[in-house]
Amino acid sequence: MGFIAGCTVRDGMAQRDAKGRVRRGEDVIFDGPLHSLKHLQGDVKEVRTGLDCGVALEGFSDFKEGDIVEFYVKERVS
Repeated sequence: MGFIAGCTVRDGMAQRDAKGRVRRGEDVIFDGPLHSLKHLQGDVKEVRTGLDCGVALEGFSDFKEGDIVEFYVKERVS
């Protein structure tokens, strides 16, 4: 996995077990699992609002400046 996006978490948190949705303008161009989540060169489980992180997504390498990565976790509610 060679493509890592440098990001700042603007709201909420990024979690290692989340999925990532990449938006470019109004279009969703990718939706899939995270490959890695890093903060200060180390692997982490989560990164909170205001902190920088590095994100790699499984099967996606076409990051462009201005892309927005949304993190989400699906939960089963019974």
